[in-house]
Amino acid sequence: MKFPFQTIAIIGKQKSPEVAEPMLRLGDFLAARGLRVVVDGLAAEYLKDHSFTALSLDEIARTVDLAIVIGGDGTMLNIARTLAPHGVPLVGVNQGRLGFLTDLTPGNMEVEISAMLEGKYLTEQRLLLLARVLRKDREIYSGLAFNEVVVHRGNISSMVEFEVRIDGEYLYNQRADGLIISTPTGSTAYAMSAGGAIIHPGLDVLELVPVSPHSLSNRPIVVRGSSEIELLMHRTGDICVRYDSHTNIDLQLHDKIVVSRFDKPVLLLHPQGHSYYHTLREKLLWNQTL
Repeated sequence: MKFPFQTIAIIGKQKSPEVAEPMLRLGDFLAARGLRVVVDGLAAEYLKDHSFTALSLDEIARTVDLAIVIGGDGTMLNIARTLAPHGVPLVGVNQGRLGFLTDLTPGNMEVEISAMLEGKYLTEQRLLLLARVLRKDREIYSGLAFNEVVVHRGNISSMVEFEVRIDGEYLYNQRADGLIISTPTGSTAYAMSAGGAIIHPGLDVLELVPVSPHSLSNRPIVVRGSSEIELLMHRTGDICVRYDSHTNIDLQLHDKIVVSRFDKPVLLLHPQGHSYYHTLREKLLWNQTL
């Protein structure tokens, strides 16, 4: 990570014209401080009369020292998968709903980012997943996931049947609507809805959460973050593997999904005083009384 930051990207939520105002305001604020500002090409179409350089995400990944993402958690998930392999740190400005990954608001972003530019921030590393799909021992797809990798049935198919191995050791055969392999970041997403535990993002672990298992004895299990998880499909039909609700790959009989930790983490910058527990209280409404 370069410091002080010299080139900063502002990335907005796709197909959302409302990001134009905060993007322009933040861009002008950063440019006035003598910093080079670039914007992502897709969101740039909503910006009028601006002087910032528009780049693709791949160009941004190779160019900038810091990326500020204006949107919701879904936007952060998408951007993290692209920028993490290049070690670009991310700051999130929430213009979505929950905002587990986006600390700042359009109202306080100038104040908080000004402090960050002076070195007043916390750095956090978040685990990222690499999932490969093998068919007859040949890799047909490989992708990254920040929240989770999910094997699940379609709307009309019967239960998924698969075998699970951890670091080569047989764990169990499973019949269920699906299986979630979640990072700690993803533990407050689909995994939580399916009955998984909330896991502090500082822990180096992965969580396996069955979705509507046929046997009630099949419960969520937490394993080491360094584990390699293999799923071998024993029954197929309308079944696929999904990466962060972003990419879907249809599966066939005997396909194998191999999930492991990606060798580079996602780098998040938080304002000083950031607390994960405060985020949980705020986003999950734990402060409300009956």
